[in-house]
Amino acid sequence: MQKKVILITDGACIGNPGPGGWACILRYGDHKRELYGSEPETTNNRMELNAVIAGLNALKEPCEVLVTTDSKYVKDGLAEWLESWKKQSWERRVKGLPGKQPVKNRDLWEQLDALKAKHSITLEWVKGHADHPDNNRCDKLATKAAREQISVGRP
Repeated sequence: MQKKVILITDGACIGNPGPGGWACILRYGDHKRELYGSEPETTNNRMELNAVIAGLNALKEPCEVLVTTDSKYVKDGLAEWLESWKKQSWERRVKGLPGKQPVKNRDLWEQLDALKAKHSITLEWVKGHADHPDNNRCDKLATKAAREQISVGRP
C-alpha cells in the first residue's frame, strides 16, 4: 500500500520573464516539509512546473499524491495535454498560427512525465490568493525566493 501524500505548489515571477521562485509543501500525516527555490531569469509557468517537480522528487518511494495547484497550466498539462504532446512528437497546434509549434517547457514536462509514471497522481485546482492556507504559504515562499534568489531544496 502506497503512502498518501498531499503536495501543494506555487510559482512566482517578478516580471514574466524575470527573477522567479517556486515553493511546495509536502504533507504526510502530521509531517510537513517546505521546499523553495529560485532562478534569476525565468517564467511563471516554469516556476509552477519546478514546484511540482521538486515536491515529487523529494518523495523517497512511490506514493499516492494529491497535487494541489493554482496553475491551470500545470493541471491541464498533466491531466489533458501531456499524452497528446508525446504522441505529436512534442509539438502542438497554436490558435492563429499555421502548422505546429514546439511545446514550451518541454524539458520540465519530460521530467514531470517520468515522475508521473513513478507516482499515482491526482490533481486538484484551487483558486490562487484565496482561502487555501497552504497555497497562500507557498505563494509567500515562492515570492520570497524570487525576490531574494534563495533555495531550500531542488527541483
